[in-house]
Amino acid sequence: MTASYELRGNVAVITLNNPPVNGLGYETRKAAAAGIEQAEGDAAVVAVVITGAGKAFSGGADIREFGSPLALAEPNLLSLIGVIEGCTKPVIAAIHSVGMGGGLELALGCHYRIAAKGTSVALPEVKLGLLPGAGGTQRLPRALGLEPALNMIVSGEPVPSEMLAQIPGQKLFDRVVDADQLMDAALALAAEIAEKRPLPRVRDLSARHENAEAFLQFARNMVGGMSKNFPAPLRCVDAVAAATTMSFDAGMKAEREAFVALMQTPECGALRHAFFAERAASKIADVPADTPLRPINKVAVIGAGTMGGGISMNFLNAGIPVTMLETKQEALDRGVATIRKNYESQVKRGKLKADKYEQRMSLLSTTLDYADIGQADLVIEAVFEEIGVKQTVFKQLDAVMKPGAILASNTSTLDVNAIANFTQRPQDVVGMHFFSPANVMKLLEVVRGAATAKDVLATVMALAKKIKKTAVVSGVCDGFIGNRMIEQYSRQAGFLLDEGCSPAQVDRAAEKFGFAMGPFRMGDLAGNDIGWAIRKRRYLEKPNLHYSKSADRLCELGRYGQKTGAGWYDYQVGKRDAIPSTVVADLLDKHRAALGITPRKISDEEIVQRLVYALVNEGAHLLEEGIAQRASDIDMVYLAGYGFPMWRGGPMRYADQVGLFNVVHSMKRFAANPLDDAKFWQPAPLLARLAAQSKTFS
Repeated sequence: MTASYELRGNVAVITLNNPPVNGLGYETRKAAAAGIEQAEGDAAVVAVVITGAGKAFSGGADIREFGSPLALAEPNLLSLIGVIEGCTKPVIAAIHSVGMGGGLELALGCHYRIAAKGTSVALPEVKLGLLPGAGGTQRLPRALGLEPALNMIVSGEPVPSEMLAQIPGQKLFDRVVDADQLMDAALALAAEIAEKRPLPRVRDLSARHENAEAFLQFARNMVGGMSKNFPAPLRCVDAVAAATTMSFDAGMKAEREAFVALMQTPECGALRHAFFAERAASKIADVPADTPLRPINKVAVIGAGTMGGGISMNFLNAGIPVTMLETKQEALDRGVATIRKNYESQVKRGKLKADKYEQRMSLLSTTLDYADIGQADLVIEAVFEEIGVKQTVFKQLDAVMKPGAILASNTSTLDVNAIANFTQRPQDVVGMHFFSPANVMKLLEVVRGAATAKDVLATVMALAKKIKKTAVVSGVCDGFIGNRMIEQYSRQAGFLLDEGCSPAQVDRAAEKFGFAMGPFRMGDLAGNDIGWAIRKRRYLEKPNLHYSKSADRLCELGRYGQKTGAGWYDYQVGKRDAIPSTVVADLLDKHRAALGITPRKISDEEIVQRLVYALVNEGAHLLEEGIAQRASDIDMVYLAGYGFPMWRGGPMRYADQVGLFNVVHSMKRFAANPLDDAKFWQPAPLLARLAAQSKTFS
């Protein structure tokens, strides 16, 4: 059943029923249109109410039909809205819980709208690189007013129904009622307006604003400055502007032309790729969707440093009690003070209400004794990244934690299988690699050990959603997905310095490409000593792996980055501005001279290709080895955790766009560079096969 039809006295009630969010797929559209026609043909029916089953009115287009012929099959959404709007009997939208995208556009085509309090309303198409394509840019400004409608359309953010109902002169909602009264109120409204004619249509209203032209110019200036890499926001402004200067039909035509044009842009393709990639990442091939979950009502975190405190905040924010454990009281006090300071900052900026701050802090407790955390359902260690330290922690956890507790490591590179084998319960051990700052960054790498139980994986993935993280599953290898790939990216950055680039040139090229931060600014922020420690381990484990030694020379000078006031750049006290350093320039000159290298001029194009294609080739190895489930998972890691430009869709998606043949061709050129690593630039077997077959990762 996709839409049901029933009579409530002399009112026909059409209930959209396409779980989970009543997406407006083909069968649902067809059933809804049939319901309107049935009501039209029944002389006893005086009005129609459209609502949604379950926990949504409608979430809009059915994402399962994206890109398929069914998305446009008749009746398409525009046709369905036309049927509703043209109905000779009043049609009332009874909106509850969620009214998003096409769901809101459908409601705007109804003659009347009644909403439950707390309903989230939005036109989020801009987040997919699109604009509302079923009349949203033409009807919402007429129903709500030009300024609030444009703000909703350009941001794509949901707004509570009661907030919209307070806008002076709004015609979006005729009434806003308590959720448990929605259907009764809709039926009462139907009785009240059953004989009223003519039927009101949003299309017949005007888009209100005292000075539309000046406001729209201001909006173009603001939106253009904030969305230079995304064409959709400015096209949204243009489409909404059409509602103020054109007839409704002409505005609809302009909206449709803009929608079709945006669908063809690479930015839209990348954003839609990211949308589906995020949803795909939550699915694990051999873990059924109905796998029973372990209850997580209490969490313990080992370590109260920057990472441990940030991890704790995620659970406090979600209303889950947390106990932090440390070896010394001073460390605990510092950790609690940092958490308190972070929350107080949010309160000062108006991001958090004072009562919520107190509520979250009340969920936090501390201890110096492992015995005090034994009843936690999940424990996450965030201690020093050294296998001996991890062994000590996990042996103690194995001794005190209750049966069935999940034991998680926040390791960023170490062997999760080895860590699991420090316990007598390897099936309960999993990697939960948070990214710093852990209370801000969206990415969570969930590392599946050889023995990790399926219900542990399912529980952690579900928990990630609860704490608002984008979780991606990785197999066990050194560095997992993200850090294993970034090592190759960083190696290339070092070779570029050896060959003649300055840190600033490499960073500028990467940032012009769209990275949030170039490799050397990123190193200074994270701490260059972290990479140094990894390289020292590599020199012992992989003596044949070639690195530039410039980063080692930098660390030997104590230039660890922002925390020491000097790294690849110089920093002034209290500021984060990266100032090119004469010390580093001199260090690089001497380093090249010692190697007998004459610096050459290197183009930004070569810089970007070497950095990005290094990610792509290593990503292909990860897919070949089964460390990553799918190419889109790799893209999500880099979009959510490493500042890869969203409008490019991630490194694997970008390689598809460039063409894998072209990627491999460039790699052959890099392999011929005697100062680079020819062995690394041999294409991964998967990449070579796909390129030879003119295929893509996706």
